[in-house]
Amino acid sequence: MAHPSPPAAHDRGRSAPTPPDSATWDHPEPLAVESAPVPEYGSGSLADLLPTLAAGMGVPGTTAAIPELTPADRNCVFLIDGLGWEQIKDHADEAPYLHALLGGSRGGTGRPLTAGYPATTATSLASVGTGLPPGAHGLPGYTVRNPATGELMNQLRWQPWTKPRAWQPYPTIFQLAQDAGVHAAQVSSPTFQNTPLTKVALSGGTFHGRLTGEERMDLAAEQLAAGDRSLVYTYYAELDGAGHRYGIASDTWRGQLMYVDRLVQRLADQLPPRSALYVTADHGMIDVPFDEEHRIDFDADWELRAGVALLGGEGRARHVYAVPGAENDVLTCWREVLGEQFWVASRDEAIAAGWFGPHVDERVHDRLGDVIAAARDDVLIIASEREPKESAMVGNHGSMTPAEQFVPLLEVRS
Repeated sequence: MAHPSPPAAHDRGRSAPTPPDSATWDHPEPLAVESAPVPEYGSGSLADLLPTLAAGMGVPGTTAAIPELTPADRNCVFLIDGLGWEQIKDHADEAPYLHALLGGSRGGTGRPLTAGYPATTATSLASVGTGLPPGAHGLPGYTVRNPATGELMNQLRWQPWTKPRAWQPYPTIFQLAQDAGVHAAQVSSPTFQNTPLTKVALSGGTFHGRLTGEERMDLAAEQLAAGDRSLVYTYYAELDGAGHRYGIASDTWRGQLMYVDRLVQRLADQLPPRSALYVTADHGMIDVPFDEEHRIDFDADWELRAGVALLGGEGRARHVYAVPGAENDVLTCWREVLGEQFWVASRDEAIAAGWFGPHVDERVHDRLGDVIAAARDDVLIIASEREPKESAMVGNHGSMTPAEQFVPLLEVRS
């Protein structure tokens, strides 16, 4: 079964407006939309990884998009939630094995991949599994508006419910590989076996639920050896959880990183012949201080709330849905209030700049905010009343800064 091409891009809209003359402009010039460091879609993003590996195994309908990678008969992707490139660089003592692999990342170039925008779990896992950027697979944020209902949908928890295959209709790379006779398997926590996110992003082949990290590593190695051509995916989430709750400066997070380092080495030591192990992540993370300067509370800010019907996304990557007719006013206000710290774009400007990939499907267009705000500085737009749990997190991610976007592609071959 061939991988279908995404439909033609939606109208890319107008270019970024020219700022008023500086003599009449009361505010510093806002960050230009075009200055945002767009992910490396098409040659070095998470969406390019599995198609490259599958193409190397001869799977029809896939293309080797990351030219630095050498084909292998057996490929394993170990995705560690929240393990950013910069966090590995900064923690050589806690992760000596991972740190030693940095120089050979991305086929020996010593370079990271980019996660894609926004740098958040639901979006990144869908990019990994489908081999498509967010504008095509249609999971472009933590929470986005469902155009059919007008409600915010949490794409990680899949609430409120919507039909998974209507929301994300493309086949996964695992499905394409299985159809081509490749042994495909996922090894993860049993909790994720039947979730809608797994169904739309990672289904295909067989799912094997194992509770402990050690069990997953051992079984992933067994599954690699189970076919002459194998594509195996395994996952570990607890590092991300520790970062959100305690921050990446905490002893708890550092302890998790030490454990992850041992897990990677355990799997690498068991690789069967003709195998390649790729260690990557869905995003990095930064700690944001708990003060009004760094945490701007939407629920307490009448200027930011004016004209806004729904607030989506997350603290560092907001989708803002305006009351009909108020789109330009909301864009102007958000630029004036936040434009020195956030890249603030209209929907059409973000699409034209390629934030969500080279194309945005028609079905995805209205899931994007009328206004989209991506943090450049170490700041958040929290919502203390409507998002109390998220607003209390120490570690955060979502935007296009190196600490969030850069993820490893560490390689071990047998």
